[in-house]
Amino acid sequence: MSNTLTVKATYEAMLAESAKVIVGQDEVFEQMVIALLARGHVLLEGVPGTAKTLAAKTLAHLIRADFKRVQFTPDLMPSDIVGTQVYDVSSGKFYLKKGPIFTHILLADEINRAPAQNAIGALGSDGRTSSHHRRRPLRLA
Repeated sequence: MSNTLTVKATYEAMLAESAKVIVGQDEVFEQMVIALLARGHVLLEGVPGTAKTLAAKTLAHLIRADFKRVQFTPDLMPSDIVGTQVYDVSSGKFYLKKGPIFTHILLADEINRAPAQNAIGALGSDGRTSSHHRRRPLRLA
């Protein structure tokens, strides 16, 4: 029972802190926390200026998570999301320069503007993504 109280107290503290910067979005923030706890995804829809980006940044800040944002455009390439191979002259090897998908919380802004294969193809529902013929875990640690 103490775990239940701890989760409730933590949630209430998060809601109180978020209310200091986000006004009138308690239900949206609650749904974002639920998705976080369920390891799910959130689709935030709304007109500009309704604090969608601020809500995502605030949640990341409150849980001390990394936050990145991708502005989806018609010319967005998968490498803009996943990253690309870079040649290191000193070692003579290629390494992955990780893109924004390697984060705790990713805001995919204006996702409806990008072609479906670019927008969805890089986002692995299994917690991994593909880059240069390799499956890579999205974990940061």
